[in-house]
Amino acid sequence: MYGSMSPAARTALHGQAAWVLTAAGHGPAAVSRHLLEVHPDEDQDVVAQLRAAAVEHLAVGAPDAARRCLERALTEPPGPDAYATVLYELGCASLLTAPAATVRHLSSALGLPGLGDDLRIDATYRLAQALAHNNQLREAARVLAAEAARTPPGTDRRRLQAANFMYEGFQAVEEDGPARSRRLADLTAHFTGADNSERALLTVRGFDAMMRGEPADEVVRLCDLALVDGIPARGLGWTDPTWGFEIPSLTGIAYAFSDRPDQAGILFTEAVRAFEISGWSGAHLAFAHTLLGLVHRRRGNLPRAQHYLEEGLRLADRVGNGLPVHWDTACLLVDTLVARGRTAEARSVADHYSFGPPWPGAIVLPDGPSVLGRLLLAEGRVEEAVDTLEAAAEALVGRGRHHVVWAPWPLDLARALAPTDPDRAAGIAAEARAHAERIGTPTALGEALRCTALVADPPEARRLLTEAVAHLAASPSRYEEARAHLDLARATGSAAALAKATELAAACGASLHTPDAVTARASFHPPE
Repeated sequence: MYGSMSPAARTALHGQAAWVLTAAGHGPAAVSRHLLEVHPDEDQDVVAQLRAAAVEHLAVGAPDAARRCLERALTEPPGPDAYATVLYELGCASLLTAPAATVRHLSSALGLPGLGDDLRIDATYRLAQALAHNNQLREAARVLAAEAARTPPGTDRRRLQAANFMYEGFQAVEEDGPARSRRLADLTAHFTGADNSERALLTVRGFDAMMRGEPADEVVRLCDLALVDGIPARGLGWTDPTWGFEIPSLTGIAYAFSDRPDQAGILFTEAVRAFEISGWSGAHLAFAHTLLGLVHRRRGNLPRAQHYLEEGLRLADRVGNGLPVHWDTACLLVDTLVARGRTAEARSVADHYSFGPPWPGAIVLPDGPSVLGRLLLAEGRVEEAVDTLEAAAEALVGRGRHHVVWAPWPLDLARALAPTDPDRAAGIAAEARAHAERIGTPTALGEALRCTALVADPPEARRLLTEAVAHLAASPSRYEEARAHLDLARATGSAAALAKATELAAACGASLHTPDAVTARASFHPPE
């Protein structure tokens, strides 16, 4: 019957249906399916109903339906005083599914009269988010800096500053990272977390401090200030439209690399729940699974980490190709598979997702070149590994980033160079140990001591490895503890150390058929 009507009759009846539903008290979302079919007629009531319907659709996690309503509202069209606002609303509705379209809509809205100060701040913030999701981090930082410069001091300016510092820090290449870090530290030095703008800046500062290898106690203090009773403050949650998911993500990541995986796990479990409730089943949910994979990798539960990371890639693959979440998840999965002794599987993942140069414009979680160097070492491609790890060093040292767990290049570079250039390996290991002592976490200290033992004489190596085992036993990092026991078994010939390594490796889901284990078995000698 519907198909037998003439187009004009259908359009007229859709208009009558919309009127009947409105008169009967139905909401804008129910009415909108009919308004989408009527002819544009510069009717501002239609525009208002379609905008209200878009709000309802977004509230139940239906951004595509909201986008259709707002696109139809623009063709009505809105009056001159509302046109820029509808463009802004359309840009916001497209953010989760079409960042490139969001960039177009919000850029157009910002170029038109009609946006009030509050909407202009929000449009700029969301434009920067869309640019960042579209791998345009430099442009995102630029638009934020320009708007912050003309915004009076206060909450709005701090909101723009937080995002500006964040996207500058996310860039893989930065002109003067240490200067940015100093500005950020100076700005937040006396913040107490009094409001969400302070909490957001404290979060960015905590993440930056972690990347720089500042003391973990200070990183944790900053993260604690950014939360309220251990969870994100109201307005800073995972699906909050004002700040975005990046802020709580940075808090949890900083915790994870500061030997606080339990706190990180609480945050990331809530992320999965919040995204699923809101219907965010794309890149956001994929990233939440990636973050849970990170937590389990840091705890040493490698099979669980692999499960979450593979699920993250499955969800990301449904969205598209080459997303930032693909890089982060592939990086962590390669690292996890190498730790499990599954080098061929790690190579398959790396090849499938083009994990390697050319690197993206954003940093990778954890440091991508460091993880690729570790994979190349596991494959026996030592010269390529050395080149890759040296490139990682060049990129990070100049920016003042010295976290030896986030970016373990010095540990693996020293291991690769030890047989042929022990003096250089010793220098790299000593510097890594100094940075680990500044960080102060048991994981960083234990890993650095293992590295230093590579180039020490036998009695000193045994002492260093005994100390490394003690540190790692006090850490949440069960896999790294297993490796330390293997090294100690190699150095001392201790059957007890090998038994403990075997027990821990089995609990971690790691294979003993790794280069470390083979070396340990082949190199036993009686203790002196």
